[in-house]
Amino acid sequence: MKEAIVQPDLSVKIIDSPIPAPRDDEVITKVIVSGSNPKDWKRPVVGGSPMNSGDDIAGIVHQVGSNVVEFKPGDRVAAFHEMMAPGGSFAQYAVSWAHTTFHIPKNTTFEEAATIPLAAMTSAIGLYQRLEGLPLPWHPTTNSIPLIIYGAASAVGAFAIQLAQLSNIHPLICVAGKGIPFVEGLIDKSKGDIALDYREGDEKLVQGMKNAVEKYGGKVEHALDAISEKGSYQNVCKVLDQQTGQIAVVLPGKDYSDIPESIKLRITYVGSVHETFDKNEFQKATGSKTGNLEFGHIMYRFFGRGLQEGWFKGHPYEVVPGGLNGVSQALKNLKDGKASAVKYIFKIDETESL
Repeated sequence: MKEAIVQPDLSVKIIDSPIPAPRDDEVITKVIVSGSNPKDWKRPVVGGSPMNSGDDIAGIVHQVGSNVVEFKPGDRVAAFHEMMAPGGSFAQYAVSWAHTTFHIPKNTTFEEAATIPLAAMTSAIGLYQRLEGLPLPWHPTTNSIPLIIYGAASAVGAFAIQLAQLSNIHPLICVAGKGIPFVEGLIDKSKGDIALDYREGDEKLVQGMKNAVEKYGGKVEHALDAISEKGSYQNVCKVLDQQTGQIAVVLPGKDYSDIPESIKLRITYVGSVHETFDKNEFQKATGSKTGNLEFGHIMYRFFGRGLQEGWFKGHPYEVVPGGLNGVSQALKNLKDGKASAVKYIFKIDETESL
């Protein structure tokens, strides 16, 4: 099979690799469309090692492991590949664990499905596994719960809006830039939701966030920062309640020492759905045998049902021409911050020489 290996300078080498064989709990998918994420350029650049860094899979099941009972060859699926492991999505065939694979309905295109796996799960983990006190979508609240979503036009931010609305969490104080029109199409202004433009400056942004919750008691305890850099969380923390506030950030490994100690910092790591050692706060407190892996299993099936029923949808996307040959330019565009309210995806059969 053809496989794209991203180099530390973000050039890409297309190589011939063997089709992977599944382990007992794995699914091998013939990739029709691969998605991409900012981490896909960060991993090879920061780590300095060439890799197939793609994790968003949409395609047709090719083969399954001996323990897999939910999927069979020929099924239409989307999946989240285990980050840093062999068998990434920038290839003709990719590997996923069965519990982070989900069926996609006939009415959902592979293109739409490829926008979902990593970004939507990042949102779900941030809201429900990291922040405390937010109701799950199947048990929506009847009370006002203000929530700040910074980077609301990003895929993570936009999926957070969808999930928060299913949980009936309002008002949503959404921060974006040139993606403001897209965000305004997602929110419900009748419930107090608002979209604020960070480009108007820090002082105006902070005051705008404070004004947005004034009629709801003026207290904000929850925030999901889908950007986690360039002053985002610093501004959010000026608005969060200084005693009970919580903020979920999405960039592990950063120095967050300028977040006040009284505000609970929650690191959102989407790879936790593949790892048993990264226990969430609830597991640590109770010693429960269930946690992030089970949460991932449930939420991916929830996404699939939402696609089927029409109350959940993928993110806007741009098909990058050339299949795997387009990966390099797309990752450079992500690095340069050129993507707004859109995910770059690749149709594998457009790869030259296939």
